Amino acid sequence: MPAQINSYSVSARYYDAAYAAMGVIDDARFYLDLARSYGGPVLEIGCGTGRVLLPIARSGIEVHGVDNSAPMLAVLKDNLAQESSHVREKVTTHSGDIRDFRLGRQFPLVTIPFRPMQQMYTVEDQLAALNSAGAHLADGGTLAFDVFFPRFDRAPLGVGEERLEAEWVSPTDAEVVLRRFVRKEADDKVNQNYTVTFIFRSFRDGEVILEETDTLKMSFYTYPHLRALFLLAGLEVVAEYGSFAKTPLDPSAVEMIFLLQKARSR
Repeated sequence: MPAQINSYSVSARYYDAAYAAMGVIDDARFYLDLARSYGGPVLEIGCGTGRVLLPIARSGIEVHGVDNSAPMLAVLKDNLAQESSHVREKVTTHSGDIRDFRLGRQFPLVTIPFRPMQQMYTVEDQLAALNSAGAHLADGGTLAFDVFFPRFDRAPLGVGEERLEAEWVSPTDAEVVLRRFVRKEADDKVNQNYTVTFIFRSFRDGEVILEETDTLKMSFYTYPHLRALFLLAGLEVVAEYGSFAKTPLDPSAVEMIFLLQKARSR
């Protein structure tokens, strides 16, 4: 049985607000532009709360979202309820595991945005995820995904250290400030993964009134590792970037972003 991946049981409730506070928008723009260039329908794997999916639907493009996290899909359902009927009718959601789901149809564009591939911890799971994505590619279709560029010289945290990542005002109580902290719990350099705890603290008048935590495990990739996975999955690179501004994938990169297609027979 495949290993359990992150459920976001606590993080789902704070996900949209936290990333909005951190100003994370470049990836959504990148995938929206990509969806517009293909015209849909789009399959988004790891759709979460719809942070990337909803802008695509708002642009009038049909999009199918797959996720294994019930809490994240519940937030997406609530977010969809606030959209117009024209947006809602463009969205179809599916509960499924990135490693083995099959929808029985193919798409001109398949995306895995904002690092779900980094929740695959073994080569077997990583290859299974790419095979699932590839199984949904139409002839001539493109798979797009991103992972972060591993800057081993700039590890943001040592084990046991805690850092503030985001702060925002509660949408339900203007007197409550929420802050998300992150603490690294383990760092496995051999198997290329690490574990962090997200700590969500609610403050009123400067005092903590609530603290909740969620643990997240993530893998990281080197460039040759990814190229080997693509070869095993029968995929070939048609474009690669080092940022969502499409800068080169070189030592200054902050992301590793790939556009892939099924490899041609030689």
